[in-house]
Amino acid sequence: MFAFQRLTAGLCLLASSMAVFATDSGDFNDTNLHQHIKTLASDQYGGRGPLSPGERLSIDYIAGQFKQLGLEPGYQGQYLQPVPLAQVTADQAMTLTVGEQQFKVGSDFTARTHQMRDHIELKQSELVFVGYGINAPEYQWNDYRGVDVTGKTVVMLVNDPGFATQDPTLFKGNAMTYYGRWTYKYEEAARQGAAAALIIHQTDAAGYAWGVVENSNTGSKYTLVDNQGNAEQLPVMGWLHQEAAKRLFTSAKLDLNALSRQAAQPGFKAVKMNQAASLSFANRSTQATSHNVLASIPGGERPDEVVMIHAHWDHLGTNESDGHIYNGAIDNATGVAGILELARVLKAQHAITPFKRTLMFASFTAEETGMIGAQQFAEHPPIPTKQIVAFLNIDGMNVGDQLSYILRYGDGVSELEAYLQKGAAEQGRTVKPDPRPQAGLLYRSDHFAMAKQGVPGLLFMSLGDNDPDYIPHRYHKPADDYDPRWSLAGMKQDLALMATMAADLANNSDWPKWLEESEFKTRRAQDGR
Repeated sequence: MFAFQRLTAGLCLLASSMAVFATDSGDFNDTNLHQHIKTLASDQYGGRGPLSPGERLSIDYIAGQFKQLGLEPGYQGQYLQPVPLAQVTADQAMTLTVGEQQFKVGSDFTARTHQMRDHIELKQSELVFVGYGINAPEYQWNDYRGVDVTGKTVVMLVNDPGFATQDPTLFKGNAMTYYGRWTYKYEEAARQGAAAALIIHQTDAAGYAWGVVENSNTGSKYTLVDNQGNAEQLPVMGWLHQEAAKRLFTSAKLDLNALSRQAAQPGFKAVKMNQAASLSFANRSTQATSHNVLASIPGGERPDEVVMIHAHWDHLGTNESDGHIYNGAIDNATGVAGILELARVLKAQHAITPFKRTLMFASFTAEETGMIGAQQFAEHPPIPTKQIVAFLNIDGMNVGDQLSYILRYGDGVSELEAYLQKGAAEQGRTVKPDPRPQAGLLYRSDHFAMAKQGVPGLLFMSLGDNDPDYIPHRYHKPADDYDPRWSLAGMKQDLALMATMAADLANNSDWPKWLEESEFKTRRAQDGR
């Protein structure tokens, strides 16, 4: 109720201080949008994999467009921010062996690493089922309590107990928390000293089918480089298909369904599986520098206060084993096209009446492999993060016709929701809650790296609103290709909404606040915001 009251108050305040700027979908050019998407999602760009020839084509194209529009370079006088990356490729000629059972890579499991070693090996590593693999003091939850998993292989469930029980008082009920994300689970397993982690996939709990896991984990992956060759990261990061997991637990004379129910209850204790896993694979790693692309429209009165608009430029690249190109037309060539058109439209507005605050346009690398470019920006920003007012993030746009609604990811999270609600109402649209809160989209795109630094953000994502076939058959698959028949009316509708919101934020003195108690709110308070 408190969050609702805060949001209502925010709407009243916003209504009395709206900027005079307002954009219409007609301000955005169909030809420009089609050309940007067609170019970035072409086979020539090879799926825009970081450190691939497609990276140079992508960042040159984006930076060239910013320069042509007359935007200022956004990083130390340059359009490109260096991101020290390692490209790590696990040889897929691998087999997971547990006792007499063998599991096939791809159909039964996936495995990879961020460690920069030529060979990765698990040798008779003891298996321990650790429930959801969560250690969350604020929820009085610790799946690792009373068990030492040093050098062992932990097996865990995807998502968190709130989703499993649908109990709104447990974690966040149906809505996934960060503790349900695979990124967190691997990080916590590493902190616990594990040698490997295997996450049991379930389509409903993960929010995507096994094919997404397989396609996303069997090619080259990327990670920031540290001075120890990433030795502190988890040696083996794996997934288990649900049917493979059932076989594994049956062979251990354990009931996976019963243990899953127990794991969702407070007080769960880890279970030794009395089996050991063996796995080895060759590993190829190379170090190189990837790049974020940054440009700005400096504010006229308070240029040190920054409103950011962003879309990641990378996708999954080209699969070396089968030659398939993952062009990522919707995810996220549409988003990049969107920020380029936003930059053009807002630059034209700025030429008439300068914005008070700076508008920064960003396109980060390596989002698909763990928000790495965003992490580099958040930890090494060209301006202090306490000076960033808000972060508007586009990750997939509606290429079809206009809609009567806009999706809101998260509920009562920050005062930016008031801006979304006001802007949508001006367009005659309603705001609908995330239809799949269990998928945890709030934690799965680049705005989350900024949230960790206390910067509130909004995610704009439309993955199949006009096309129910997209998620099951094209998302993170080679079929995510450009189609010249797209009307892009919905895309222009959403861009008009974002432009109005960005202009409002760039012209007022508001610092949108976090509504719910969280580590993000605490971090923002440390900056005096």
